[in-house]
Amino acid sequence: MTYDERLQNVSVLGAAGKMGSGILLLTAVEMADRSLLPENKGKTFVLNAIDVSDEGLAGLMNYLRVQVRKIAEKKTVWLRKMYADREDLIENFDIIDEYIFDVMNIVRPTTAMGAAHGSTLVFEAVNENRALKVKLFTQIKQNNNKDVWFFTNTSSVPIHLIDEEAGLDGKVIGFHFYNPPAVQRLVELIRTVNTKDEVVEFAYSYAKNLRKIVVPSNDFAGFIGNGQFMRDGLYGIGEAQRLSKEKKMPLYKTIYMINKITQEYLIRPMGIFQLMDYVGIDVMQFILNVMNPFVKDEDLQNDLLDKMMEQGVKGGQYSSGAQKDGFLKYEKGKPVAVWDVEKQQYAAIDSFKAECDALLGNLPDSAVAWKSTLRMKNKEEVFTHFFDDLKAMSTMGSQIAINYGKRSKAIGEKLVSDNVANNVDDVNTVMLTGFFHAFGPINNYFD
Repeated sequence: MTYDERLQNVSVLGAAGKMGSGILLLTAVEMADRSLLPENKGKTFVLNAIDVSDEGLAGLMNYLRVQVRKIAEKKTVWLRKMYADREDLIENFDIIDEYIFDVMNIVRPTTAMGAAHGSTLVFEAVNENRALKVKLFTQIKQNNNKDVWFFTNTSSVPIHLIDEEAGLDGKVIGFHFYNPPAVQRLVELIRTVNTKDEVVEFAYSYAKNLRKIVVPSNDFAGFIGNGQFMRDGLYGIGEAQRLSKEKKMPLYKTIYMINKITQEYLIRPMGIFQLMDYVGIDVMQFILNVMNPFVKDEDLQNDLLDKMMEQGVKGGQYSSGAQKDGFLKYEKGKPVAVWDVEKQQYAAIDSFKAECDALLGNLPDSAVAWKSTLRMKNKEEVFTHFFDDLKAMSTMGSQIAINYGKRSKAIGEKLVSDNVANNVDDVNTVMLTGFFHAFGPINNYFD
């Protein structure tokens, strides 16, 4: 079966979710583009958007129309060539409207799982629930007489377990898009020892056509991205708890301090507690629970996460993309307060910011903001200067930051030594590309 033939009947499970909708958009555009090629004229391409929510599917279709128009507007020259035989399409807006129609015509929204029984490719983007994934894949495998391949978007569940428990005979691969899929360029690709070579080859071709950066990860729970981030987050929580006890300060103040250090001192786009809110405290706890049984020399748990869940503070995002309140409370996307687990209410940052900032001390004059590094050509020189200055200081903030950087480096190095990642570059690429860090965790700045 050729690449185009594999794409003629595709299903996306969990299509109305945040990850599923992005995967569906990318796949719909890729399928529509293939259908416009001269050699595919007259061939039918079907993309089943499968979800349990009718309301979600309605919202999905509206999302697709808006996004496909934006995509079409950026490639009108190519589209004009593809529609060259259509004398009725003269103006650019005619061509754009026709392309939107062609993309939308491919997508079939449905709540019926049976739609996947005729597919040759299934993308899965349901939650991080191994039993659910296995159940869905098993049902499709048993009712599908095609040579169906499965691409799971799991960010934590070992792929070989899904393969074995669903009886997929090596026709499954971990294809982990980063959030949001339509924007993020990174994909973690996870094959098992049984994954068919032709499945891997197709996955690379598909990723290339989507202009994704592919980083292979070995099949260990959490893979590279969550292997690094989850441990980094747990360390941040532990540091806030340690500092609270050591300085006899309320935990909400030390959460603010660690968040500030990880953003401003370690030059990240957001602090570690903001990142945990973005991912979702509930999602983080779920992923840690998935990973923990497979880790022998660590305990990937923390009581603060349990408390936050018990108090109903979960973070995450609204369907609009707006940030929900978690460790931090947000107004117009900016943190304005920190959750006090003792009083179970938010404490305004303005009421304690000056006190905490004074305890941390000033940043050196060589400090740079993350945003200013995006197009910086001499990053290594700038970062070396900054971290040398930071290591020469004896402030609380500088010491915590250096220790944090060393811990992040150790986490990354262990991913390599444990053969989760093949090499240092793969760990750094995931954090640079998937998490937008200014530098990879495995570096010379914290030697």
